[in-house]
Amino acid sequence: MSSSTTVRTARRRTLRIAAAALTAAAGLTLTACAGSDAADAKSASHASSAAGEATASGWSGLQSTDAKAVVANKQSAQQAGSARTANGGKAASPVRTQRLADGISKAEIYKLGDQHYRAKIVARGSVLATLETKGHDDGLDANDMFVTLTLDGQVHSWMGGGHQGPGTFKLAGGWTAKVTKIGELRYRAQIIGHDGVAATLETNQHDVGLNANGIYIVLSNGGVISAHA
Repeated sequence: MSSSTTVRTARRRTLRIAAAALTAAAGLTLTACAGSDAADAKSASHASSAAGEATASGWSGLQSTDAKAVVANKQSAQQAGSARTANGGKAASPVRTQRLADGISKAEIYKLGDQHYRAKIVARGSVLATLETKGHDDGLDANDMFVTLTLDGQVHSWMGGGHQGPGTFKLAGGWTAKVTKIGELRYRAQIIGHDGVAATLETNQHDVGLNANGIYIVLSNGGVISAHA
């Protein structure tokens, strides 16, 4: 064998050894990558499983905090609503109920504030009219039954005794009423005593009432005036 043949043989062996080394290295790299991917997949699977368990339990991490906060807020809202309902129920209860002069209807009297009262006129379960004091007495002509509600929440009622205005009329207690018509469903009554005009009533599509030193007066929007001690 010549020296050139020996050199070529040695080179081929060196190339085969290098190729084998590269193949082995590539195999190790693939194995390492596969192992890394498997580890990542296992880790991801574990994390997904943990998240699933947390979601199923409903109380994990921030989700748990948010969910509890929502429940707490809902419970607080329900409690507040119950409190408002309870308070509203108390506010809706009349301070007293009073039978009226016709023997059929009654007045349910509610206190709304200082010198602020409301009276519902009720007959056979139906509310027929409402009186309310707002800085002054109120009154009503309910088919010839006259009702007043005063600033202190007192209700007075009587039957009949009406005078149809316009005109000048003598009233109970020594009072005189001068009734004039000033418009459609609008009348004015001057309540005159020994010293002149003591008070003025005026309707504006609504009956009005007055406590004149213990004499109760109603002027209707139809111009009828009545008084009772």
